[in-house]
Amino acid sequence: MAHRRTLSARFPDMRNVSLDSPPLTPIPDIATLPMASSRKHRAYWIRTTFLALFVLICVSVYVLIVSPPALRPITFVDMDSARPGDTARPSRWTPEAIRLAALKHRRPHTIVASSNPRLQISLNQTQELAALSNFIASLPQNVLPSTVDPSQPIDPQLVLDFDTRGPRAEEELQTVVRDVWVRNPVMLYSKVHSSISREVKQLLADMYLLPAPTIVEVDERPDENVLVPLLFRLTSTNELPILLIGGRIVGSPKEIRYLAAKGELQRLIEEAGGVIDGARKKKAKKL
Repeated sequence: MAHRRTLSARFPDMRNVSLDSPPLTPIPDIATLPMASSRKHRAYWIRTTFLALFVLICVSVYVLIVSPPALRPITFVDMDSARPGDTARPSRWTPEAIRLAALKHRRPHTIVASSNPRLQISLNQTQELAALSNFIASLPQNVLPSTVDPSQPIDPQLVLDFDTRGPRAEEELQTVVRDVWVRNPVMLYSKVHSSISREVKQLLADMYLLPAPTIVEVDERPDENVLVPLLFRLTSTNELPILLIGGRIVGSPKEIRYLAAKGELQRLIEEAGGVIDGARKKKAKKL
């Protein structure tokens, strides 16, 4: 027997369903899903955080106050300390043992250097005059302090620009003595308010020396009271001006005039490295 196919409530006629009709399957409510219901409230996490902090505080109080011996460092005792009648010696790891080991292995050369310092070089009269002239001719600002005793040898460290206690001090001193007279073959210590000084300066100016003579006006320097007796001691003279040619003292103004008249003064200047009429020839080339 053939069955008749008819429409039922379970299977409605899809031909009569429009787009505006409600869906056949109801949309589930997301709030009722298990995942949403399993989330913890804010108050739960606040209570958990405070509980963890409370446990941490309790553990800290117990470790620091209730049971402090547990934090003491472990001490070691040497094995041979167990011998009868022998007291226990601290381990090599104790601070006292480390300090003693450091003192034992300290480098000994520092003690030797401090107990045997290198002596400062001493200057003879010629070297002292060269060092003083180099000090004055180098810079106009170089002035001797008022505490210097002109009757005593001058401190080398005061007028020399190198370490006078160094291993090469003697070699550097010889270099200074040689170079100062090469740069200043003619050097005159004079006075501004002195007729004799003006006469000697004019005598040198008429030679047109190259390099030009180094003239130090002693009476215009603030260290005049120290420099004048110091120069008298080093040059064995008792009056200004003092003329130095190649580091050698020429003599009194009377002797200077005599040597200039005989041509000996010019010869000494040329032997020291000065050039007579050198400045005049240079000026003629410029013209």
